[in-house]
Amino acid sequence: MSAKEGEIMLTERQIKILVTIIEEFVKSADPIGSRTLSKMVHLPYSPATIRNEMADLEELGYLEKTHSSSGRVPSEKGYRFYVDHIQNNQEFNSVEYTPINEIFNKKDIERDEAIKEAVKLLSDITNYTSINLGPSSYNSKVAKFQFVPLTEKNAVLVLITDNGHVESRNIILPDGINIKEVEKVINVMNETLVNCYVSDIPDKLNFEIKPYLKSFMDYHELLFDSILRAFSTIVNDQYYLSGRNNIFQQPEFQDIDKLQQLMVAFEDTNMLKIIKSDNNQMQIRIGHENHMDAMQDCTVITVPYQISDNEFGSIAVVGPTRMEYSKVIPLLEYIAKNISKLYK
Repeated sequence: MSAKEGEIMLTERQIKILVTIIEEFVKSADPIGSRTLSKMVHLPYSPATIRNEMADLEELGYLEKTHSSSGRVPSEKGYRFYVDHIQNNQEFNSVEYTPINEIFNKKDIERDEAIKEAVKLLSDITNYTSINLGPSSYNSKVAKFQFVPLTEKNAVLVLITDNGHVESRNIILPDGINIKEVEKVINVMNETLVNCYVSDIPDKLNFEIKPYLKSFMDYHELLFDSILRAFSTIVNDQYYLSGRNNIFQQPEFQDIDKLQQLMVAFEDTNMLKIIKSDNNQMQIRIGHENHMDAMQDCTVITVPYQISDNEFGSIAVVGPTRMEYSKVIPLLEYIAKNISKLYK
């Protein structure tokens, strides 16, 4: 185990005591005292020895003493040590993946629906809040639109971005609309919208293309409504949140003011910055590492999933710093791997 520069190496005994305190506190949310620890078989030390080690760990910043008890609780530094040095070297708790596999093995389910179901299941299993952040449209440009007729009434609209990402949406053609007329609209869209940002599609459709087509096309209004509806879910970041109310059950958030701040944070666009995985690797932000006042008692674990060669989405779990890391991390990684497969 290598120490970061300037970090004091902990002894094997200190590490055992620290890890035990963290794992017991995760289960109970109650401060852990030396008497409790001295009764544990894997800690064959006297209460006095444990008290001394706990005092040292507190002095080093890994533990904190609460006002209401003689016990200690982990600090952010303690959790960070656990995540960086211990948790990754442990065998993960066995997790039941069958319900997750059932979602991704459904033959008739659309990709977005499968992702939503998986995010909801993740919040149910962990009892935390889970979030999916799909590909961002703000940095993507239109490369091409395609129209694929299926029947006289049904068709698929396809958007291909400059980085190779493909989005498709089913549409029902309004009565009186001829497929040839739709093809004309798609040709105009390709002439007008190629190289524009995906986020600009609605405005350009409404204020540039629609008036232009109105001069020589009938029935354009109904057709445009169908096209706008089809692309409405593509334009914004695909942000889906599940289990928001799970946070009510956590003892850390029984304070009404804290809870209100956290609810507001979930609606804040800055929250998206926390969830996005900038370096396309798993990120674990603990407490103040989230750089939001409302999130200082929270841990956010984000795992990216690959959409195309240069594009990634993110799936995340938000919970208290007292989080079941060994349960959450493998679940996130497993779901992210399966979401990546949906895009292949």
